[in-house]
Amino acid sequence: MRTGLGAIHETAFVERRQREWAELEGLLARAAQRRISSLAPEEIARISPLYRDTCADLARAQAARYGASLLEYLHGLTASAHGLLYAAPPRASVDLRARVRTWVARFPRVFRAHKGAMGLAFVLFFAPMFAGLVATILHPDFAFRVAPESMLRPLTEAYAKGFSGGRDSSEGALMAGFYVNNNVGIALRCFAVGIFGGVGSAFYLVQNGLATGAILGYVASQGAGANIVTFIGAGHSAFELSAIVIAGGAGLMLGWSFIVPGARTRRAALEAAGRDAVVLVSGAAVMLFIAAGIEAYWSGSSAHAMVKRGVGLGLFVLVTLFLVLVGRDEEPEAHR
Repeated sequence: MRTGLGAIHETAFVERRQREWAELEGLLARAAQRRISSLAPEEIARISPLYRDTCADLARAQAARYGASLLEYLHGLTASAHGLLYAAPPRASVDLRARVRTWVARFPRVFRAHKGAMGLAFVLFFAPMFAGLVATILHPDFAFRVAPESMLRPLTEAYAKGFSGGRDSSEGALMAGFYVNNNVGIALRCFAVGIFGGVGSAFYLVQNGLATGAILGYVASQGAGANIVTFIGAGHSAFELSAIVIAGGAGLMLGWSFIVPGARTRRAALEAAGRDAVVLVSGAAVMLFIAAGIEAYWSGSSAHAMVKRGVGLGLFVLVTLFLVLVGRDEEPEAHR
């Protein structure tokens, strides 16, 4: 215990400054117990000057060689205040539901903002698809010009067998992985080559549309048309084909922005188109993952054909309404 004049000075010093130390200590305790944002604005503003004054008090106490207990207390108080004020700010808590809601509204808005590119992509995919379907039904050998025989024969056998036996869970998981890899690959190719003025995207859309139609026509010409229509119409095609068209439309939009930048520089036009393309392609990817799950576990199940077709029609309507209506309340009147 200290005695004499030094002890008297230390006691006077503590009495003079103790109120502010206690105030700082109380604020730090409340911030630690809950969060600093729980304090009132004037309380948050008060922490910084109290911290600076306490640092000065610590320096004085060290210079005067006051007792170890006082120095230890002031060291702890300043360290706690410093940690609160100067620590790296915590990551903002992510409200996942809010982010999902924001994205869910933004994706169809961006889709509608580029309805010209989306409409062209639709035509470039579905016109060749129906042309390939009709041509192959009339002349089945036409399918071999656009799709390898090694793929057409096994597909025909699989669809002729039907799905009365369904699929077990392990086969479903295997097929889900295959569908994700195959469909995402197709969509990314339709998008990625769009930078070349959109020509690459147009080519892949036509090619995939023609091949899809030829496969449908060939399987139908071999007597398994009802089964392949049921399989495709079971629900996954609403997501899968829409996603391929959207990815291709994003590629067309990106390529067109380079050719015709308008009032912007080509770089600025590409950057703006690129931001929208990221939204469109990420949305297409989500749709393809959904399609893969449906295709693996539902489309190949043993459920009745009419039930599958009914579900497929419902999902088609749902996807259409989503792209056409969602987010319209936040859309400028001129863009509706």
